[in-house]
Parts: sequence; structure tokens; C-alpha cells
Amino acid sequence: MLGICRLHKRFFSSSQQYWANKMKIAVIGQSMFGAETYNILRKNGHKVVGVFTIPDVGGKQDPLAVAASQDGVPVFKFKRWRLKGKPLPEVVEKYKECGAELNVMPFCSQFIPMNVIEHPHHGSIIYHPSILPKHRGASAINWTLMSGDKKAGFTIFWADEGLDTGPILLQRECDIKQNDTLDDLYNRFLYPEGIKAMAEAVQLIADNKAPKIVQSEEGASYEGIMKKSVAKIDWNQPAQNLHNFIRGNDKIPGAWTVINGQEVTLYGSSTHRSKLPTGEEVAIEGCSKPGVIHKNGLLIYGSDGKKINIKNIQYSDGRMAPASKFGQAEGSETLELTEEELEMKSKLVEAWTGILNKEITGDTDFFKSGAGSMDVVRLVEEARQRVGVALKNEDIYMNTTFEQFIQKVIRVSRGLEVEEELDVDYVEKTALGMTLKMPHQLFINNDFVDASNGDEYDSINPAEESVVCRVSKATVDDVDEAVEAAKEAFEGTWRDMNPRDRGTLMFKLADLMEQHQEELAAIESLDSGAVYTLALKTHVGMSIQTFRYFAGWCDKIHGKTIPINHASPNRNLTYTKREPIGVCAIVIPWNYPLMMLAWKMASCLAAGNTMVLKPAQVTPLSALKFAELVVKAGFPKGVINILPGAGSNIGQRLADHPDIRKLGFTGSTPIGKQIMKSAAVSNLKKVSLELGGKSPLIIFDDCDMDKAVRFGMSSVFFNKGENCIAAGRLFVEETIHDEFVSRIIAEIKKMKIGDPLNASTDHGPQNHKSHLDKLVEYCDTAVNEGATLVYGGQRCDMKGFFMTPSVITDVYDHMYVAKEESFGPIMVVSKFPKGDIDGVIKSANGTEYGLASGVFTKDISKALYVSEKLDAGTVFINTYNKTDVAAPFGGFKQSGFGKDLGEEALNEYLKTKAVTVEY
Repeated sequence: MLGICRLHKRFFSSSQQYWANKMKIAVIGQSMFGAETYNILRKNGHKVVGVFTIPDVGGKQDPLAVAASQDGVPVFKFKRWRLKGKPLPEVVEKYKECGAELNVMPFCSQFIPMNVIEHPHHGSIIYHPSILPKHRGASAINWTLMSGDKKAGFTIFWADEGLDTGPILLQRECDIKQNDTLDDLYNRFLYPEGIKAMAEAVQLIADNKAPKIVQSEEGASYEGIMKKSVAKIDWNQPAQNLHNFIRGNDKIPGAWTVINGQEVTLYGSSTHRSKLPTGEEVAIEGCSKPGVIHKNGLLIYGSDGKKINIKNIQYSDGRMAPASKFGQAEGSETLELTEEELEMKSKLVEAWTGILNKEITGDTDFFKSGAGSMDVVRLVEEARQRVGVALKNEDIYMNTTFEQFIQKVIRVSRGLEVEEELDVDYVEKTALGMTLKMPHQLFINNDFVDASNGDEYDSINPAEESVVCRVSKATVDDVDEAVEAAKEAFEGTWRDMNPRDRGTLMFKLADLMEQHQEELAAIESLDSGAVYTLALKTHVGMSIQTFRYFAGWCDKIHGKTIPINHASPNRNLTYTKREPIGVCAIVIPWNYPLMMLAWKMASCLAAGNTMVLKPAQVTPLSALKFAELVVKAGFPKGVINILPGAGSNIGQRLADHPDIRKLGFTGSTPIGKQIMKSAAVSNLKKVSLELGGKSPLIIFDDCDMDKAVRFGMSSVFFNKGENCIAAGRLFVEETIHDEFVSRIIAEIKKMKIGDPLNASTDHGPQNHKSHLDKLVEYCDTAVNEGATLVYGGQRCDMKGFFMTPSVITDVYDHMYVAKEESFGPIMVVSKFPKGDIDGVIKSANGTEYGLASGVFTKDISKALYVSEKLDAGTVFINTYNKTDVAAPFGGFKQSGFGKDLGEEALNEYLKTKAVTVEY
């Protein structure tokens, strides 16, 4: 059925030939939906010969009547079309005089006689807000949610004598999000897409291409109109069923219960996946457990022990209140308005008058005056445009009289409204005299939540081999939820936000990171084994610099104008635009948890994208602490989402997901290859990869030996050797080889190995045990191939995943350790003949990797010659590990492609659009 409808889409075009087929149409219905349908039909060139709608209510015309009257189209406001089941002849005759060829019924609450339905040549079509044959009847949207459907949608069908049983012309559907309400579905999909579909259906009829697909009775359902009498909540149900029932009755008629003896209607239900908050218990009639009034609402248990959270309540006298305020005395003090605020009030009186079409007083009730859900959307937009105040839909529902509304607007404009607090279930640890407060749940849509299946895993402190905390382990369903949140944020606020405002948020986030830098560094040290002093300066320090650097780029991203050949006698202007890609996935490794996050995320955000980030499973905690700062900085919901978990399912789902348009990955080459395959098969998503390395460091005998030893040490042992650009193989000229190795061993013996939180420690533990085991095996492999292990090669005799810094010599090109990296504190040294520059360059380039490289010599000509010949993305001369936020970073060959850092990193998260104008 849907496939047929999509097939018809291809006929739509703006060509004159297509729009040649027009009809005379009678529009029968009401509401803003009816008015917008009327407008689009006229815009498409059809002639509306009559509008039939309901009588005025309280002196206010229906929006459909208003639209038609303004255009001079005949408007008929019949109170009824039938009496005692029989058509009223005078009404039917009036209708027939219009001469309609088709009846279009976008939304109609009246019963229309069959001799009217069948009178036009093309009959009548009706819009129904469900995927027929499911949910026939007047409360279709309610039942779609109450039934727990995964899809919502609408049907345009040919009217017949049955109740929503006529042949189907077309259907459309959308996914239902976990916490969607009636308003969400209506405003996001059913309303805007329904109007476009009505226009499409009419044109298909005009072109004689409209199908008539007989409805199947298989799966058909009819549910009655929801009324208060059947909307009392039965609490003996699982939490998901309760959530569906409450949101399915949101606004009308309202699901209700009795709390502490008071009848209360519940609104704004959401599933609650965070830990149990503290608060005041309340008795809920029929519920086995008491509810909990807490800072962000009312928590209620389902029969399965899972929870829902209620945001707003309505008392039996009609008063609305936040659920968190249940039982408390009403409201805030009345604010006295300044002259500027009185001017704002005057502008908003005009807005209310325009919507309600009546005189406005302080007691005027928005909804009792006839306003509906689309009027709420309009009022929120009017407030933004007229007085620059950003309200939410629920602000209108909670402040229904004009005086309440004005007070709300003023409180928001003065900054007196307290935003909903972030609910964080901290794990607390003491370190370095600080109490570390660590989030440990998934971060989706600016909330910390448990995994959808409740699964958790241990995060291990590698220095003590102890559990730091339990961490939520994301599922594929969690990935889909996070991607949906990111997509909504991108299409909503983030993409079109003023770039300078994006930059301001990023600067604020960097400031917060700086304020929390000691805590972030301590968490990084606990979770990854990084030495605290290094974590503070590099892991965290460079992360802060990265966000500040790219924050400055936000308003400097632009295209170019391009001179092209003109098509005489016309002239042309061609220019390019740099646009964000969309929802991006970022997958980062465990060696620099926070810094790798910053390197990729900052450029991604600056370009205007939203994202889902998967930290390494073994090091999630600094990323989750960072997420807390994201909310404090004021980032919109959904822009940043962070999912700890296994790469085999979370990373794979990110690579496969059709709504992700870019994936940035840092990790191993085999996984990078798998990501490329998945990206190609799924949706050809853009990919950037920073993969394995075997970075050569060439030391000539004319070097500064002290400097070469110092940087040789750091090139291998920096960050315990868990460094993507670590020198994987040192080539030392034979004349200085022995001296160099002996001095290296002497320096290793001076290193203090131990607690990474101790300021005097030089060398901390490896990140996790399986990696430590691989390092020991790496040294054994070298010896078995004939290399010489001159120092180390084993686990330290102490608690924790500590590896002795090691040195292997007599390594030749054919050996495993000459080609593959260890990613640990193992120095691999090869001797090369004096003066054999081209020979050593050949050996240095003799791997499949090309991430970084280095050369030490006092001869600058030699250094530049070698740097030109080395096939690597970065070359260090007489230094090593000298990265900077302004310099591009990335590899060649099987070390990947794409750049982090510097201006070039922005290109990874932008697309270029060319626009040509003839004038």
C-alpha cells in the first residue's frame, strides 16, 4: 500500500503540464488543519467552490471559515446536515448548487449524508489520523499511543457508508518516539505531512491516477471515543503500558487517578531510566507502591517494578501545576511590570487577539476561548517573534489565562525560571583530597539514563585492579534513541543556530572544563591509569585548548565566490556554501579518553553537526563527567550523546545506522577496515580514520645526543607507551648505537613506577590486563625471532597492570616487531650503517603504516631531505610528540585518512554546496 503511494510521488513536478489538471472542490470540515488544506488546494490552482464548516463558537469563526471569507469563497455554517438520521433537503440543495467535482474532508466532526458524499463526479476523500484499518473511530491518535504502536500515521481514503472503511487512496507513517505525546505526533507529522498529502491526493484524482485499495479486515480495529469515565488509570500494569495510557490521553480527556485523597489528572509522562531520586512519598489509589514527589516530577512504579515520571498535574478545579509541586501552596508572587515589560504585554495582547478573535482581559482563558493545540504552537512562535521570549508548549498549558501567561513570560525574560535540574546518580570516590562525583549512566538527550535493558559492567582501576564503579552498557536500542535525539537536535536548533552562539557555548564548555580540570584529570587517572600530572597537562589541558580553538572557528566557516563563464546575454554568479553534514558518530580509544573526545568532537560541533559518541568500553568515566558539563554549559538537548558499551554491537550499529552521515574513528586498523565496509554498505557515510602506527624515529650520529636520548625516551614511554604516534621503531646510526642504548637503559632505571595519582610517579599501569598480557607476548615474540631483549619484558612484581619499560635490539626488517606496533612501553631499536640515508629511509617506510615519524640530526639539509622522503602524516625534526591544536594530525596508508586538529579538521565535518544564479 505504502509502496504504491511512493510510486505516485514521482508524478509531482512544478511543470505547467502537470498543473494543468484542476478541479472544482468543496471543502467540508473545520480547524486550522482544514484551513491549511484549503489554502494549499487554492495555491495549487484548484477552485474551491464552497466551504462547509461549523457555526461560530462564542462569536469566533472557525479558522477554515476565516480563510475562505478572506478570499471571497462562499462559506456555509450548517449546524447540522441531518435530522433524526435523514438529510435536511435545504442543506443538501445548498451544497449541490456549488457544483463541486470532489469533496475534500480534511477534518470533519459532523455527520455528512451519503447523497452529499456521493454527489460529486469524483466522490469524497477523508483524512483519518491512523494507519487504517487499525484504529477506526474518532479517537484514533489516542489509541495509537495507548496500544503501544511503534508507528503512527494517517490515511486518506474514499468515503463510503461505513465508519472509516472506504478504499485507501494513500497512507503515510512515522516512527513513534519513546516519549511522544499526542501533540508531538500531531505537530511533528500528522499535521504538516497530512496537509501536503491532502494536496497530493487531490492532484492524483485530478490526473486520474488515484488508486482505490480495498481495506483489509485483517488487523482492523475500532475503538470508542475516549471519555473521562474510562480514563481512570489502572495501576496494575507494567510501566510501559501505564506510560502509553497516560500519554495516549494527554490533554483530552486526561488520564486521572487519586493521590493522597485528591483527584488528579496526569500529563507529560516519560519512562524513567535513572536511579530512584530522593523525595516525598505519596499514596496513589490502586498502586502497590507509593509515588515519589521529587525535584523533577512525580515518580510512579508499574507492576513490573519499572518507573514512569509525570511532569505536570491538573487538580479537579482545573488548576495546572508541576507535579513536583503537588500539595504545595500555589504559585509565585505577582511581578510588577516595568515600562518595557508593559510594552511586551501590549504586543502579546495583539497576539492573543489575533488567535482568539476576541477582546482580551486578564481572566481570558486561552483554551476556554476555543484555542487548540496548533494555536499553542502559534502562540509560542508569536512570543518568540514579538518579544524575544522562548517558551515551551507546556508553558501555555500551565498558564491558561492571559494574566498567568504574562507573568510566565516576564519570569522567563528576567531569568527567574529555574530549568529542570539534571538528575545525576553519582558514584563518589576520594582522591588527592577531592571528592570525585562521577556519572556512570548513558547520556542521551541531556539526561543520564540506564541502558534500555538495565545491563551494566565494571569499570576497573588498572592501578589497583579494583572496580571503580558499575557503568551502564548501551544496547542497539539505545543507539537508535540517541541517533534520533541527535537528528532532532540537528534539524531543530543546532544546524541553524547563529555560529557565534555555537562558539559561545563551546567557549563556556571549555571554561567549565577548566574549572573542573583537577577532577577530570583525577577521574582520567583512576579510569585509564594515566599519571595524574600528565592527565592534568595533556589529557585535560589539551582538551580545553581544543575546544577553545574550534570555538573560535564557528563564525569563520564560509564558502567562496567563483568566476565562471557567462551564458550571453545573461550573467551568472556562482558561490559555494560550507554546510554541516548532519548526525555524526564518533568512536574513540582508551589511551587518551578525554583528549580523543575533544579532538573529534570540537571540530564536529564547530561545523554545526550533532553527534553520538562511543567512548572506549574500558574508559568511559571522564567522557560521562564531560557530559554533565555539557548540560551546565547550556547545550540544547540531543546535540551531544554519549554511549559507553561494547564496540561489537554499539560501534557496529553506529557504522550501520542509516541516519548517521559521518563516522570518525580512532582505533585499530582491522576495526577501521570493518567500519569502512559497513559505512559503504549502509548509506555511504563519510568516514575519517586514525588507525594503527609504526612510527619510525631516525637518529643520526651528528645529533645532539642528550636531546636524542631525552626525546627518544618520551617518544616511546610517554603515557606508558599507549600513544598512537609512539616511535614504534628507532633507527640508530651504528656509530652511536651502543651509547644510545646504554643511556636509555640508565634513564629507564631512574623511572618511578607506581600509583598514577602520586605526583612523583613517572610511569603508571597499562590500561587493562589483556593489553598487558599482549605486551609481554610481544617481547617473547621478539626473542623467539632472534632479537635481543636487553631490558624489561615482563610484568612488574606489584599489584596493578604494570609493565616494566622494555628495550629490544638487533631488530631486522623481516621481524614481526619491526612491522607491528606494541602500543606499550617497549622500545624497538635497529642499527643502520653509517651514512646509509636512503637505506634507512627504505626500512623506515617499509611498513603499511604512516602515522608519524621523526629525525634527529644537526644537519638541516639532511633533516629536510629525510622528512620529504618519509611517508607519514607527521614528521618531527629534533623533537617528538609535539602536537598542537592548530596543526593537522592524521596518517597515510593503513594508518588511515582524514585529519584531526587545525583548520583541515573542519573539512571532515563539512560538505560543500555550489550555487549558480543567472541574472
